[in-house]
Amino acid sequence: MQSQTIDPAKTALNHHHAATTDAHHEEHPDHRIFGLIVFLIAEGMIFLGLFGAYLAFRATLPVWPPEGTPELELLLPGVNTVNLIASSFVMHNADTAIKKNDARGMRTWLGITAAMGIIFLLGQVYEYTHLQFGLTTNLFASAFYVLTGFHGLHVTIGVVAILAVLWRSRTKDHYNSEKHFGIEAAEIYWHFVDVIWIILFGLLYLL
Repeated sequence: MQSQTIDPAKTALNHHHAATTDAHHEEHPDHRIFGLIVFLIAEGMIFLGLFGAYLAFRATLPVWPPEGTPELELLLPGVNTVNLIASSFVMHNADTAIKKNDARGMRTWLGITAAMGIIFLLGQVYEYTHLQFGLTTNLFASAFYVLTGFHGLHVTIGVVAILAVLWRSRTKDHYNSEKHFGIEAAEIYWHFVDVIWIILFGLLYLL
């Protein structure tokens, strides 16, 4: 049985190659935010298609909304709009806090943002239960439920994302001034949801 000898030169070469490979991997740029933005652009295109369809219906029909459609109340949607816009500023405070390594402040602002998102959803459910038309009443009713319902789905996803970030932040130093992708991504998504609602509010309630 022959004994095997280890070539020091090969060992050093392999070690150098592994270290070089690790360094190469570490140098890769972080494209996660770019990927999120591309995703939101795709989502925005879906909303753009829905907005275009709604405006086409409005432009081609002689009367809009169709005759007999009960008038929408503005008070609750208006309060919901103010609430959602304000929540974007609250969400930004969470991002600002973690960039100052203020984890407690970050969790507080995130919790408030999630609560405001839940309040928005509850307000939308309350509005649905008090509307005097259903999904199939007429074309306006169908468009109303599709647009607001699709947006509500995105708000729900945003709330879940914020709660997930809150859950992960329980681990010490999971987020800090140098590592806060989860918070930044949730903030960008939440601003997207906010902008979409402002457009929806203008189309459905004000025009």
